[in-house]
Amino acid sequence: MGRLGTGNSGDAGPEPADDPRRHSLDRIEKVDAVVVGSGFGGSVAALRLAEAGQSVVLMERGKPYPPGSFARTPSEMGKNFWDPDRGLYGLFDAWTFRGTEGLVSSGLGGGSLIYANVLLRKDEKWFVNESPIPGGGYENWPFTRADLDPYYDAAEAMLQPVPYPYQDTAKTVAMEKTAANLGLAITRPPIAVTFSAEPGAAPRTNQALPLPHYGSIHGPDTVRTTCTLSGECDIGCNAGAKNTLDHNYLSAAAFKGADIRTFHDVRGIRPLDRDGGGYELRYVIHEPDRGGGLLTERIIHCRRLILGAGTFGTNFLLLRNHGSLPALSDALGTRFSGNGDLLTFIMDAKTPASNGSRPGVRALSGSKGPVITTAVRVPDGNDDGGDGRGYYVEDAGYPAFMNWLIETAQLKTAVKRTAKVAGQLFKDRLFDAGRSNVSADLAAALGDGRLSSSSVPLLGMGRDIPDGVMTLRDGRLAIAWTMATSTAYFDRVRRTMSDIAKDLDGNFIDNPLWWAKRVITVHPIGGAPAGRHPGEAVCDSYGEVFGYPGLFVVDGAAMPGPVGANPSLTIAAFAERTCAHIVETSDKARHRGISPSDAVT
Repeated sequence: MGRLGTGNSGDAGPEPADDPRRHSLDRIEKVDAVVVGSGFGGSVAALRLAEAGQSVVLMERGKPYPPGSFARTPSEMGKNFWDPDRGLYGLFDAWTFRGTEGLVSSGLGGGSLIYANVLLRKDEKWFVNESPIPGGGYENWPFTRADLDPYYDAAEAMLQPVPYPYQDTAKTVAMEKTAANLGLAITRPPIAVTFSAEPGAAPRTNQALPLPHYGSIHGPDTVRTTCTLSGECDIGCNAGAKNTLDHNYLSAAAFKGADIRTFHDVRGIRPLDRDGGGYELRYVIHEPDRGGGLLTERIIHCRRLILGAGTFGTNFLLLRNHGSLPALSDALGTRFSGNGDLLTFIMDAKTPASNGSRPGVRALSGSKGPVITTAVRVPDGNDDGGDGRGYYVEDAGYPAFMNWLIETAQLKTAVKRTAKVAGQLFKDRLFDAGRSNVSADLAAALGDGRLSSSSVPLLGMGRDIPDGVMTLRDGRLAIAWTMATSTAYFDRVRRTMSDIAKDLDGNFIDNPLWWAKRVITVHPIGGAPAGRHPGEAVCDSYGEVFGYPGLFVVDGAAMPGPVGANPSLTIAAFAERTCAHIVETSDKARHRGISPSDAVT
C-alpha cells in the first residue's frame, strides 16, 4: 500500500543547500509520473496511473484532514488559512484580484474538502464551439458530452452521488414549491454525501459507515458516519459523510501503490529534453512544527508530469516557469472565468396573512441539511426555447453557528429586547415581586430566532463570459477580469433569484461585493484552456500541453470556458478521459518495445 507522507515521518531531514550530492544523478528520485495537487483532477490521475502499474508520486502542499479534524472554534478558524510565509498552513486559500475574489482550499482532497458536493454533468448543448468572446477569440470545447459520458460514469462510480433523500427539510420544500409557482425547472441534483449505512436503506443520521475494501488513507481506525444534516459541508465535514476525494480516489490510489505526500509544494518545472524525455521538478517540504523558515529545494525526475493544482495553482506554476517552458502557447493565462458564481440571500421570508392575522414566519432553516439540496436550471440560447447564457440557482445552506451571528447582527433589536427583560427583572427585585422562575424572561431576551429561521443563501452559477486574463505581477498571480462583459448574464441570474425571494415573501439581499462590481468565485476556471491547436489553446483535448509531450493539465485550468453547472464532476471526467488516453498510449508504446522508464534520465 502506498504511504501518506508529511515530510517529517521517516525522513532524515533536509539536506544542506550546498551539499554537492544533492544534485548528483544517483541522488535524484526518478518515477514514472508525478501528480501535482490532489483535487478532482490530481486524485483521479494518481489512482488510474497507479492502477496501470506506473510508479506515481502525488504532491499535495496541504495536510490531511481525517474526520473530526476540521476547525470549529474561533481560535482554530483564525488559523485555518493557507499562507506558509506567515506561518499559516490551514484549509482556506483566499485570493483577491481585479473584479473578483477567489476562495479555494489547501489540503489532501483539494476542493472536495470545501465544495458543496453537487455532481452535475455539463449540459450537452453547452459544449459550445465558435462562441465569440468580447475582445477577440472564441470559446471552443474540443470534446463533447458524448466524449465524456463514459468517464462521467467512472467518476460517479467512485464518488457515489445520490439525490437528497429527506422529504421534510424546510429549505428544500420551499425551493420546490416556489419553483413550481414560477414555472422553473428544479431537481434534486446528485450530491456526494452518504445518507444511509447500506445501499438502498432508508436515510438515517449519524450511522457508522464501513470502510471500503481499499481502506482509508487516514488509517484503519478512521470513523465515518452518515450525514448529520449540520450544514457544515463548506467548512469540512467532521462526520466524514461527504464522499471527499481522500475517502475514495486517494485511498484507492494509496492502496494501489501511489506515494501520496502532503506538505510537498512544487516550485519549479524544467523539461529534461524537448523530445518528451521527461521533466525535472523542484519542490520544498513544509515543516509547520519547525515554525517555517528557509526551505531546502529538492529534485525529482518523472516521465510524465500531471498538473492538478487547481486553476490558480496550475496557472501560477506555468506562468512562473514560462522561462524554462518557452514553447508554451500564447493562450496561457486566457479564458479565465468564475463559472458565473453569484451569491445572494433571502432574508425574513414570510407566510401569507390569513383571516386578518399578520404574516407568519416562513421556515427556511438554511442550517438544516447539507449545503445544497436543490438546483433550478434556466436554459441557454443553445437549448430549445432558451435565450441568453444559461445558469443554475441552488439553495446554499450554512453551519448552525451562523444562526447566532445572524441574530446578534441585529444589534439594535437585540439590545432593545435585552434591555426590556433586564428592566423587568430589576423591577421585580426592587419591589420584591417574589417571582423566582425567570425562564420566560430569558427566552424573551434570546428572541424567537425569526430572522435566522426564515433566511437562506442562494448560489448561482452558469455561462459567464470567459474573457479574464491571468498574468504574473511582481512574481504574484494577477487576474484582469471585470463584470462588464457579463452584465447581461448576471442581471438574468439576479432576476431569477429576486423572483424566488418575492414568491417566498422575503427580502432579496445582494452580496455586499455586488455594489463594488465584484463577485466571489469558488469555481475558478480556465487559464490553460484545452483546444484544437496552440493558436487557441495551451493543451489538446486530452490536456497534453502543446510542445511538451508528457506534460498534462487535468484540472479546472484546462476548461476552455465555464462549465455552467458545478464543475467538479466535469473536471473528474476530463481527468478520467486523459488517464485512459495515457494508459492506452503507454500500452501501445510498450508493445513497440519502448520501456516506460527509458525517457527518464
